[in-house]
Amino acid sequence: MAGVMEVSDAMFEQEVLQSEQPVLVDFWAVWCGPCKMIGPIVDELATSYEGRLKVAKVNVDQNGATPSRYGIRGIPALLFFKGGKVADQIVGYVPREVIEEKINRMLA
Repeated sequence: MAGVMEVSDAMFEQEVLQSEQPVLVDFWAVWCGPCKMIGPIVDELATSYEGRLKVAKVNVDQNGATPSRYGIRGIPALLFFKGGKVADQIVGYVPREVIEEKINRMLA
């Protein structure tokens, strides 16, 4: 999938926090219904914003350290990182427009 990368706890620092571009991180799990619904939207956004926004996914079942570091209790959780800091976040399923609005604000 163009633009979307699976990121582990071990890669998070390098791929997300040290990224030149803003990063949208999707925290998800295989068993999570709303995650399956928001997944394709995140994939589409990765394509739409390619070159301006990096999109990463973190499987919370395989990577425990990163979600706990950012206090992720509910999934799906979308965290928006800019310059290594959390700029915004969304918890739960939301329509594409809501996510795009936050991306556009972050890229502005």
